[in-house]
Amino acid sequence: MCDEFTAAAEEAALGQKGLNRRQFAALSAAGMALAGCAGTAVKASGGSDVSEKMVSITTADGVCDAFFVHPAKDAYPGVVMWPDIAGLRDAFKIMARSLAAEGYSVLVVNQYYRSSPAPVMQSFSEYRTPEGQEKIKPMRELLDPAAITRDATAFVAFLDQRDEVDKARGIGSNGYCMGGPFTVRAAAAVPSRMKAAASFHGAGMVTDAPDSPHRLLAKTQASYLIAIARNDDERQPEQKTELRKAADAAGRPAEIEVYPADHGWCVADSPAYDPNAADKAWQRMLALYEKL
Repeated sequence: MCDEFTAAAEEAALGQKGLNRRQFAALSAAGMALAGCAGTAVKASGGSDVSEKMVSITTADGVCDAFFVHPAKDAYPGVVMWPDIAGLRDAFKIMARSLAAEGYSVLVVNQYYRSSPAPVMQSFSEYRTPEGQEKIKPMRELLDPAAITRDATAFVAFLDQRDEVDKARGIGSNGYCMGGPFTVRAAAAVPSRMKAAASFHGAGMVTDAPDSPHRLLAKTQASYLIAIARNDDERQPEQKTELRKAADAAGRPAEIEVYPADHGWCVADSPAYDPNAADKAWQRMLALYEKL
């Protein structure tokens, strides 16, 4: 996950850009603040008018705050977006607006709602501080597989109650870093509704646990996009092979690829952000979601 292994890769990536962490954090904060100044009705990159607001979702464990954005008119397929370890923040709101403009009703969840409302972190750089990691640690420990399964069920129920969601279409799920395996758990939690799942530099997709995400594929009815970071592949080269074997055995369509970018490459406020690789991953996700 986002440990010292990936921290070293991030330092190298920043060095190539001629930046240190403090400089990058300042640039990220300024950029996210500027991009996040949109009102309740905006025009995102896809060109469609979208509407957005914060919503509250009752779960088995409490009330989750989430960001809900969708095209301003009519109903579209629902999508649950799971942020990385730094949680729901402006970087993910921007991504959600862009996805909504492509014709989706997107719910970006605060996975840490049991502990704190969003934003828990203003940027990924805040997580990289000792204080940030100490803050996240107890929140993260609450997110066991059973908790994510309960949450996913509640999030799907929320989307299916909304007029902005086309209930005749399947629901998609995309997750980043720690959110990657949550997409598989969501697909297993509500297989009749979750029809597509995209994991980007997902952590813990293949483990020794009986309920490892790769062992859940047979319990789902989804198609998959699993985009693996090159440095994650270096550390766990068997992951892609085990995922391929599990998808084939389960009869689930799955695009599994190691990208020429490091862990975190899809998220704009990550030191490892790679716009070219991120765009490729985004386009592959749109192709996956066309099947919803």
